[in-house]
Amino acid sequence: MAAYALTSDKQLLADKCLLHRRHIVKMVHCASSGHMGGSLSAVELATTLYYSFLKGDPANPKWDGRDYVVWSKGHASPLAYSILADLGYFPKAELATFRKLGTRLQGHVDRLKVPGIDASTGPLGQGISIALGMALATRLDKTPNHVWAITGDGEHQEGQMWEAIMAAGFHKTDNLTVILDYNKKQLSGPVENIVDIAPIADKYRAFNWNVIEINGHDIVQIIDAYKKALAFKGKPTVVIADTIKGKGVPIFEQEISGFHGAPPCDADYEKAMAGLGPAKWPDFF
Repeated sequence: MAAYALTSDKQLLADKCLLHRRHIVKMVHCASSGHMGGSLSAVELATTLYYSFLKGDPANPKWDGRDYVVWSKGHASPLAYSILADLGYFPKAELATFRKLGTRLQGHVDRLKVPGIDASTGPLGQGISIALGMALATRLDKTPNHVWAITGDGEHQEGQMWEAIMAAGFHKTDNLTVILDYNKKQLSGPVENIVDIAPIADKYRAFNWNVIEINGHDIVQIIDAYKKALAFKGKPTVVIADTIKGKGVPIFEQEISGFHGAPPCDADYEKAMAGLGPAKWPDFF
């Protein structure tokens, strides 16, 4: 069983999403560095996963009975760290050290440094390969662990992704679920203008995957999709989530090409935090 209580309370999840959005903006501004856009777009997807579905134990991060999460889009580390700190994997005040000299909360997640991180990621395109290896290993061990991979759309331009997707479909790894944060923007601009990955759902189906398409900011749809993914047998599942990069902060949503990996200026930071409004719980720093 999970060491923390899982919840399906929609209001509680929404409140946690607001808290994490505030932390993301604050962490990146404080560090003068970091990736806000792709962190903000995945807030509902990751928050619902961790608080409603994952088996885990903050007091024993390497517990064999845990579910595994591979942050393939490892640059969304502000979101990962905010969630892990809130769940008790490390002190909440440590969020203030994000990307500072000597911190373990680096710009890309590191499993050797951060409790609760199952794979070190940074170079895009590797996450599904790692997650597939975990899924096959748990199958061989005959253990019930489920493996989740949080991916981005831009990294689906990588060939290694498609080798892993093909292999996962072939091996019918139904203990693997990929979450695709389909915000349709990457560092250099719209995905469709760089190397378009559409029709992404048809491609996954062609590789023998179960495909679920949802609004990635609708908690009710996300809960339903994750339940269906866990129940589906015979194929791996991909949840293709239609999202907005920079979600929750209008200035970042509208001008996200300037905020992919750059911090907001003081004026934009104050505007963003005021627009988000007060969280139900105080910020951690």
